[in-house]
Amino acid sequence: MIVLVVTLAIIANLMKDVLQGRKDLDGRDVEILDQRFDWNKLYQSSALRGIVGVVFGLVLLYAGVQSVMAVGLTQGYQPTQPIAFSHKIHAGENQINCAYCHTSVYKGKSANIPSANICMNCHSQIKTESPEIKKIYRAIERKQPIQWVRIHNLPDLAYFNHSQHTQVGGIQCQTCHGPIQNMEVVYQYSALTMGWCINCHRETPLNTKGNAYYDNLVKLHDKSNSAVPFTVSSNGGTECSKCHY
Repeated sequence: MIVLVVTLAIIANLMKDVLQGRKDLDGRDVEILDQRFDWNKLYQSSALRGIVGVVFGLVLLYAGVQSVMAVGLTQGYQPTQPIAFSHKIHAGENQINCAYCHTSVYKGKSANIPSANICMNCHSQIKTESPEIKKIYRAIERKQPIQWVRIHNLPDLAYFNHSQHTQVGGIQCQTCHGPIQNMEVVYQYSALTMGWCINCHRETPLNTKGNAYYDNLVKLHDKSNSAVPFTVSSNGGTECSKCHY
């Protein structure tokens, strides 16, 4: 609307300049062209004030709805960890497989936090004098776990299984966690909202190769609607009870 108003004002000024250069105008026409816009009258207009009030109210309403919808969302959350661990060095430059540290990511519900013993498999020999590595030594000596700050956190009302996605579905870690191999400090890359999960279930084709469990389901799906791929949603992946039970 602002662009439209500005465009109309420019066109009006151009037309006014063209008309003022004509010599066949009578007195009435000249009087109209010489009229100046009364901004004070516009400012005092009740209609304008009403429009401005409605627009301002809609902006406040939109901002309020957005803030309420964002309650509980932590996308971009990037806390400082007790030990400066760099995924860029480990997963990126040294190409250490995620499952080496997160040992249950392909076989368990959760991707576990690595124990200090896993760190010591390398760091008993590598960078032993580093101040950050010495923090691991102290934790082992005191028999105290490292107090890592959790970043990705789903509410208790939502069920999520890592192995179902990574092992069965063949989903890569970066699909949800973003370019983790480039992160010096890990942050929450995805929104992790219910809508975000449902959209993924609607769009992601289900990995059915080599799994006889899906053979009959795929046949029935292709028979009824072969033009649409067999997605997670086709197998009931958007039913409430799949994640809330």
